Amino acid sequence: MESDLRDLPGSRPAGTPVTPNPPARGQTAATGRAAAAGRAAAALISVGLGFFVIQLDVTIVNVALPAIQRQIGGSLAGLQWVVDAYTLALAAIMLTAGSTADRVGARKVFTVGLAVFALGSAACAAAPALGVLIAARTVQGLGASAMLPCSLALLVLQFPDPRARARALGIWGGMGSLGVALGPVAGGVLVTVAGWRSIFLVNVPVCLLTIVLLRRYATESPANPDRRADVPGLLLGVVMLAAFTASFITAGQQGWLVPLPGILLGAGLAAGWLFLRAERHHPHPILPLALFRSRNFSGATAVGMIFNLVLYGSLLCLSLYLQGSRHEPVLATGLLLVPSSVVVGLGSLASGRLTARFGPRPPMIAGLALAAAGTALLATAGTSTPLAVILAGSLLIGLISLAMPAMTAAAVGAAGPEHAGVASGVLNTARQSGGALGVAVLGSLLGHTLSLHVPLLVATAGYLVAIALVCVVLRDG
Repeated sequence: MESDLRDLPGSRPAGTPVTPNPPARGQTAATGRAAAAGRAAAALISVGLGFFVIQLDVTIVNVALPAIQRQIGGSLAGLQWVVDAYTLALAAIMLTAGSTADRVGARKVFTVGLAVFALGSAACAAAPALGVLIAARTVQGLGASAMLPCSLALLVLQFPDPRARARALGIWGGMGSLGVALGPVAGGVLVTVAGWRSIFLVNVPVCLLTIVLLRRYATESPANPDRRADVPGLLLGVVMLAAFTASFITAGQQGWLVPLPGILLGAGLAAGWLFLRAERHHPHPILPLALFRSRNFSGATAVGMIFNLVLYGSLLCLSLYLQGSRHEPVLATGLLLVPSSVVVGLGSLASGRLTARFGPRPPMIAGLALAAAGTALLATAGTSTPLAVILAGSLLIGLISLAMPAMTAAAVGAAGPEHAGVASGVLNTARQSGGALGVAVLGSLLGHTLSLHVPLLVATAGYLVAIALVCVVLRDG
């Protein structure tokens, strides 16, 4: 069934070669291979740095929310929007960014995204009010949405061999997972030492360094200028995601008995139906439905959505529980998550090697099962629960990193390198859409007491559903 994917409209020719620069005169073949490997490694570092800073900003703000609220005000719903404005913008135009990368070149789009992300970060640091901060977070998300699908497309180009690509995806995934896990830790240290605005300022030099490395070492992808933009799909997708997220955030504050959450949910469902209808008829859709003919791609995408829904929602709930319910200082909250950060990095690196050797299913199942055990353990936590139990639960959740590179390898392998840009855009849009909904849904279940019982039980159920999908839908090979 995967062979049908070659017929997708707007895809660049499958046979387009991507080769390193030829060796200089007199250079031996071994030296040429070493030089090419060095360029590929440097390109991997630059792409990984971009992914790291994207994922860092998903969670670094979590521990800073109480400090932000004290200085510029805002309700719990407003603080949720500080998180979700970023993830919503990140998800909203990622599909368009993926198809644009196929049209004009992934390195160009990645570079523009880095510049926009740096500008948004500077605006966040200077924000005088919560509304301005939310708007600046949206700009950050727009920059990140241009970067994320391009990072995968560039990796596929630099590492055409499947086994080398699996190992590269392990390193790439490790840097992204490390960004997610280090967010609360780095946020706690920075807020304590330099104030909450510093968590955004640190992005600017990292973005500038990444631009230099990217332009020097990463090979540009072939362009396919005939592909047309899908404006109706873009607009309907934005409306759908925003309406769904707003419905759950509003319901968490007002309950489902008032009309507004139901109206927003209905608007999201209507926009979703119109979105699918538009995608079926557009000659170059931002969501090529033919991709979902592949069981492996469909299964990996669904697991990716659940992955981020549970992870982002759980991290938000855990940060608010530690500071709001247990009254832990912001630095202590960050330090409590240091062991989890280490586990995240090790798990992602191990996943790349395990995927290259055994295929994606075993590391996906292992990571999801261990994370389910962690959320189930944290669901029992109360105000007097020993910190050792909190640490154990967060360590187990950190092992979800075993699943991410494997999940990415399954999706990219099913779609094929000729569809790398649009396929990575679909996968990452599903993941970030899940993250935005997870913050809204699990955050709405916290309640005014900031209890972990209900949201973490729901998180456990989500991981079990993902395990079932891997077992039933994904095939080996």
